[in-house]
Amino acid sequence: MVVVDQPAQSGMVVALQANYLEVELDQVSELIPSRLLCTRRTRLSHRGEAVFVGDRVRVEAIDVSHARAVVADVEPRFSFLTRPPVANATTVVVALAVDQPAFDPDQASRFLLTAERTSLVVQLVLTKTDLLEPEALETLRMRLYAWGYPPLLVSTSNGLGLSKLKERLAGSPLSVLCGPSGVGKSSLLNALIPELELRIGAVSGRLQRGRHTTRHVELHRLGADARVADTPGFNRPELPDDPRNLEVLFPELRAQLEHHPCRFRDCLHREEPGCGVTRDWERYPIYRRAVEELLGLSRPSRGG
Repeated sequence: MVVVDQPAQSGMVVALQANYLEVELDQVSELIPSRLLCTRRTRLSHRGEAVFVGDRVRVEAIDVSHARAVVADVEPRFSFLTRPPVANATTVVVALAVDQPAFDPDQASRFLLTAERTSLVVQLVLTKTDLLEPEALETLRMRLYAWGYPPLLVSTSNGLGLSKLKERLAGSPLSVLCGPSGVGKSSLLNALIPELELRIGAVSGRLQRGRHTTRHVELHRLGADARVADTPGFNRPELPDDPRNLEVLFPELRAQLEHHPCRFRDCLHREEPGCGVTRDWERYPIYRRAVEELLGLSRPSRGG
């Protein structure tokens, strides 16, 4: 039965299913289900307004008996991630395994560069820490600290760091959990929110890559005012488009330039004469390769 006189409600898109949106309402009512399966008003398409997970929306034409409604309007976003597409995120959590799959500095840097591009808070989490000896784990922790990321060490096997991670996520309205396949993102969410019971895949022994158990972006509630987005895993994010912006995406280079700016505004810090950047930091070769890769992509091809 459609409730004709039911006023419009506001809520958040928490999942997409084909052509349908799942919207979680802000106000809980005995008359209206808290979660509605929605279609979009045709006028949204006519205006070219797409709707994504994390969007704040207004729903109307609520069908209480079938928990259905129609998304009539989308509120302005204050942030938007393109891969995965998530609106209104406040924190990007990059999850990387210390082993199984083995820690890969280049892959880790690609994920961190992608996170830095958002201009949001970036939290690095190291998973499967029970697989490393304490000395090796401390060495890796200090290594990442030198990169500019004090990592949070967690393990779903022995519970290390889970309460601290949950506390930090609970302080952010919408955290996006991302990272390579197989690092244990689903296991992490199951440990933080046991009622989820997300499917977990194995890591390939030959490729050291996990199977993609998460197929789409979905938001899960973590406390009264916080949600976390589970995202599909992928193994090699694309680099930013402009090599001139790379310097601000490396915290260790950014800090160096804040204290001792390079006197050349358009310098790419590749050993140009008079460049003020030192090269005695671990990720300089990664930065250099990234710049040269982007320069190679941006050069016009010489065709006949």
